[in-house]
Amino acid sequence: MATEAKKKENGGAKYKYLVIVESPAKAKTIEKFLGKDYHVIASNGHLIDLPKSKIGIDIENNFEPEYIVIRGKTSLLNELKKEAKASSKVYIATDPDREGEAISWHIANALSNPKEDVFRIEFNEITKNAVTNAIKNPREVDQDRVDAQQARRVLDRLVGYEISPLLWRKVKKGLSAGRVQSATVKLVVDREREIRAFKPEEYWTIKASLTDKEGNNPFNSMFYGKGSKKIVPKSEEEVKEIISALDKENYVITSRKESLRYKRAFAPFTTSTLQQDASRKLNFTTKRTMMVAQTLYEGVKVNQKGDVAGLITYMRTDSTRLSEEARNAAKEYILKNFGEKYYPQKPNIYSGNRNAQDAHEAIRPTYVNYTPESVKPFLTSEQYRLYNLIYTRFMASQMAPAAYDTMNYVIDNNGYSFRSSFSKVKFPGFMAVYKVQDEEEDEEVNNSMPPMKEGDVCIEKQLDPKQNFTSPPQRYTEASLVKTLEELGIGRPSTYATTISTIQDRKYVAKEKKFIVPTDIGEIVNDLLEDSFPDIVSSEFTAHMESELDTIETDGKDWHSVIREFYGPFEKELKKASSEIEHVKFPDRPSGEKCELCGGDMMIKMGRYGEFLGCSNYPACRNTRQITKQIDTPCPKCGGKLVQKSSRKGAQFYGCSNYPECDFVSWDLPLKENCKECGSYMVLKHFRGRSYKKCSNPECVTNQRRSKTQKENED
Repeated sequence: MATEAKKKENGGAKYKYLVIVESPAKAKTIEKFLGKDYHVIASNGHLIDLPKSKIGIDIENNFEPEYIVIRGKTSLLNELKKEAKASSKVYIATDPDREGEAISWHIANALSNPKEDVFRIEFNEITKNAVTNAIKNPREVDQDRVDAQQARRVLDRLVGYEISPLLWRKVKKGLSAGRVQSATVKLVVDREREIRAFKPEEYWTIKASLTDKEGNNPFNSMFYGKGSKKIVPKSEEEVKEIISALDKENYVITSRKESLRYKRAFAPFTTSTLQQDASRKLNFTTKRTMMVAQTLYEGVKVNQKGDVAGLITYMRTDSTRLSEEARNAAKEYILKNFGEKYYPQKPNIYSGNRNAQDAHEAIRPTYVNYTPESVKPFLTSEQYRLYNLIYTRFMASQMAPAAYDTMNYVIDNNGYSFRSSFSKVKFPGFMAVYKVQDEEEDEEVNNSMPPMKEGDVCIEKQLDPKQNFTSPPQRYTEASLVKTLEELGIGRPSTYATTISTIQDRKYVAKEKKFIVPTDIGEIVNDLLEDSFPDIVSSEFTAHMESELDTIETDGKDWHSVIREFYGPFEKELKKASSEIEHVKFPDRPSGEKCELCGGDMMIKMGRYGEFLGCSNYPACRNTRQITKQIDTPCPKCGGKLVQKSSRKGAQFYGCSNYPECDFVSWDLPLKENCKECGSYMVLKHFRGRSYKKCSNPECVTNQRRSKTQKENED
């Protein structure tokens, strides 16, 4: 009866208003902000897209995409259409970016509601004010933004679906090419080859440990050169010549300069800088950073009452801009908790990157009163660490600069000069909340400065000449690779994590500790693409295409013409490559192991499902086996050795080396210790980025307790 009364009140509709968002977590949060007249439902991302089984682009018909309902999403789309039909107005609140705009466009076109009753709304943060203000200011779907996203999708599909089959035929199955991923792989390959080709050069440094005449106030000074001319000794002979000319008791201070240096706070986070800082300080991968940030954005429980709030603003942005409301909230917090001297005379405003679209604010906390410590009990360890990083960076960005007292000495000894620099924190400023890491600090900070003045003579206590060699450029880490992609204009904030994850999944690059290195197959594919499709792997061309695609949104340029300009030369390269490229054979590599059947050398070979070990005496000996890694845990079933293996799809698992006599297998890493409750072996589990020990026995009471705790946390 109540439902019928509600339908009558709403003009026959079940609800007055329907709000469609992307994720169920976001739906739960937003529904709590809105009244009883609103129903919030999730689309779970894309519902309509290009087909996976074919290219899905009608090249002859002006590159029109052939969209279909994604397999498995038909029932969800029908539910959305049913809910929309039962509502008087529909608000589509997908993510505030180009991809979200495209999802809104697809949904709006799929609904049977009158167009004047379907609206697009967007908000940069999931707070009550932001959501209600968005509903008060609805708009139509932005077709220019949709077309900009559509052009990217079409372009990526053309590159991926036309080059990838060529790689399958000429190299091996399962390979792929991509507009952004291939340019990224080239960066990694080029850096590795630069390192291999590097020839170190010898150079020497000379450190003098000095004191005043009485042997007090010790300090260090580094050799600089001859007078004001810098000299870098290249050999031990040069160093001996310099040292022979020095007088141990005649280091004269010829210049003493004191100054006050200021270090300005860092800008609030963009997607790129968040990924870089999370990599350096938290050891998060870019993918992990974005997954955790997504949960903080969509909403988490923030107190014992069960209130849910989105703790951060939208995490895909290239802007350092902050709203006036956010700056005022930070000012109030800083004045209250730190005092007037910690707030700058003028609010800190940061200029953005020249390639920035500046569509959204910087990444910041939505409520300054939700301090990291106040919400810590309700967050996972990863959520807390990332939120703390975002919160302190935002707060620091609005604080006064740090001040340093600095002192610089120039010291003469028989015409040779030494130099010393000292720095001491006078006022911490923003560093009261945001700690600066060593690699971000350009000068060593000392707590004491020697009280020398011009004309003073110092004596040498020790001279330390040291031989050094120039170092090759460092391999990329995820942080430095993201920084380079941003600087070169390759990709956009929303693509960095996906790109790095994809090139690892495709085995084009691998992680060695924290560094990214190319694999053999990565180098082979890169060379093939560089020879046949130089534009696809070119940083300059990829950045140019990004700019061209941006003009579709910013200048209203026709997206078909952008694709047409690209496809003409690309099609010619594709035809030429198809006829000229010969089949690539992977060279076998020695493994250092012997064949147990014939005694020959076992070689690392490349097969359909990746690398494997094969006998060098093939075809006389056809012995093969998987490449395995021994685990320092005995087999729980027979006591034999456990090895790490890979399935045909690349998934890792653990099995007994005595197979097939012993059929033990586990997807989780078995541990040496046993469960205290039931005696079964323990395993190392991974859940939502966290690692923890768990009993292997599903019936064990410890697992039942853990499942109950997990359910309570999720609720």
